[in-house]
Amino acid sequence: MIGALIIEQDPVVEEKFQTYSPLVKEKLIYLRQLIITTATEDENITHLEETLKWGEPSYLVKKGSTIRMDWKAKTPEQYAIYFKCTSKLVPTFKAIYGDLFQYEKTRAILFQLEEDIPEEALKDCISLALNYHRLKHLPLLGKKH
Repeated sequence: MIGALIIEQDPVVEEKFQTYSPLVKEKLIYLRQLIITTATEDENITHLEETLKWGEPSYLVKKGSTIRMDWKAKTPEQYAIYFKCTSKLVPTFKAIYGDLFQYEKTRAILFQLEEDIPEEALKDCISLALNYHRLKHLPLLGKKH
């Protein structure tokens, strides 16, 4: 049974989405929807906060690690979903998914604007981040390699 998810939205996030080009906005809204869908499907999550951190749309849950996303003018053909760089998240994603994703060190998964995203694998990564503090003591955050 999927519980009701309460989403606390800061209006400045919508304002931030309006600053992106139509294509970038579409891609980031897609990531946003994946995060919300993943949180909704998780019985451990009842409250999701959407806010800006470092000027980037960010998603926080109790017992989770913050997820951020953004597009940068210095790399105009890509956008990224960011994770806390000192966490085990990105190293775990690399161990599980190898080169399915492009990574930026221990902080991000990078996407090219024209690429198709492996949705189920990304939802799994999002789920691990949303449950990080419940899982961080487990090898591979509880996933089988």
